[in-house]
Amino acid sequence: MSIRLPLFFATAFIASGSALPALAAPDAADPAAGRRFVEQCKGKESFDDPAPPVHIYGNVWYVGTCNVTVLLLTSPKGHVLVDAATEGAVPQVLANIRTAGFNPKDVRWIVSSHEHFDHVGGLAALKRATGAKVVARAEAVRVLRSGKVNPADPQFQEIHGSAPVRPDKVMKDGQVLVAGPLRLTMIATPGHTEGSTSWTWQSCEGADCRKFTYLDSLTALPLGTYRFADHPERVAMFRKTFDMVDKMDCGVVLTPHPSASAMAERMSGAEPLYEDEDCRVIVKSARARLDTALLP
Repeated sequence: MSIRLPLFFATAFIASGSALPALAAPDAADPAAGRRFVEQCKGKESFDDPAPPVHIYGNVWYVGTCNVTVLLLTSPKGHVLVDAATEGAVPQVLANIRTAGFNPKDVRWIVSSHEHFDHVGGLAALKRATGAKVVARAEAVRVLRSGKVNPADPQFQEIHGSAPVRPDKVMKDGQVLVAGPLRLTMIATPGHTEGSTSWTWQSCEGADCRKFTYLDSLTALPLGTYRFADHPERVAMFRKTFDMVDKMDCGVVLTPHPSASAMAERMSGAEPLYEDEDCRVIVKSARARLDTALLP
């Protein structure tokens, strides 16, 4: 989670790569809904500000708030939620799922990005409301079960925990979650938190299939008295993730905070849904942010 994303990071990150690079860039599925999102969320800064649902592409829907992403990946055999927003946003997420035309009880799995309250605070409540099973990377399990922020977290001094939740399935880097026809690959991208996790999958509109990457935050954000210079192990964690993401074929990139990848602009058709090289643009910005944080 970023309390406030830096402007250069928020505006530099659009979507990257394509599963079928010879094809033209895909269009957003419902630009009118995207424009409603832009209008309703203009000037909103709270994690809980309600936003309308937006059909992004194929079976991918945005059902989160103005400033925190929750994705709904749909299938005839059950759906997957990607991230859970805050506990206070859960009623809005459930309402958005229904408005989009789906039944929350058909959600089978909930996966998450990183163990901060604005992305996993709603996990326990969404699990109860949907009956879905929760998936977590092993490195995030302790925080999720306890509901307490990891003392080693760079933001530990100034953020709060969330309602405890017991994951039903623990996965490792590179493993695939199979949910009916849906296949989501877990990618460890630690740094922002130890359990930071990104996800990739393929979504199709007819015969036009695209790779999607839900890229977790790469932001080095120290709060309170935390100094990255005093924690070389965290710096090394970030740099290893940067090197890995820099080489990824990301496809269409989505992010836990929509502002981090101009999602509002792309969902509304004001910006392309996909542009080449954006993963590398993100990494370049993230490296610069870490370098700045290391200055005395």
